[in-house]
Amino acid sequence: MGEVIQFVRRRPAPRRSLTGVTFFFDLACPYTYLAAERLDRRFCGAEWRPAIGRHLASSPFAPGSHVHEGAMRSVERRALQLHMPLVWPERFPAAVPSAMRAATHAATEGRGQAFAIAVGRLAFCGGFDVEDPRMLAEAAAAAGLDVDETLEAAGDTRRDRAVEAAGRALWVEGGTSLPAVCHEGGLFCGEDGVTAAMFALPAVVSAHPGS
Repeated sequence: MGEVIQFVRRRPAPRRSLTGVTFFFDLACPYTYLAAERLDRRFCGAEWRPAIGRHLASSPFAPGSHVHEGAMRSVERRALQLHMPLVWPERFPAAVPSAMRAATHAATEGRGQAFAIAVGRLAFCGGFDVEDPRMLAEAAAAAGLDVDETLEAAGDTRRDRAVEAAGRALWVEGGTSLPAVCHEGGLFCGEDGVTAAMFALPAVVSAHPGS
């Protein structure tokens, strides 16, 4: 007989619960995908907030920017370092306003983290266009959201104001780029900044009673 699989040993370590922490993200950015996957594996309880803003420094993948091959190769190398899959979406770079509006709905339903992870995987693991309503429906279902309500939110342009307001809030706090992690003890910007936050946050959060 073969070896008995010990599922308890293979089970990932429990995620640490965070309070007073906000993760700002742009679903169009591959660095958000790389950072979000790792944050999701290690922590839960943070507020996940979709954000964009012209006052934030653009990544080389900002919609409308000229994307040179070196920037894409840089992301590919980073994905290899992290042992993460990376597939470029058919429509890239491009804004994903419908997905971002749906993300605001997911956040209000307490499913912002699950929805962002689902969208990131569809876009950067599957190469799908997450502006396609069918893909948004897939992400909504994966996140445990009502599909019809999520698609309605995706078409509600009034939600753009919330996404822009989140970008302004990050900028006011001193944020320079996305993705970013903000808490009362500090601000970490960019994928490398989120990496630094993942080492700093346990010490910060453990200082709070009941965390």
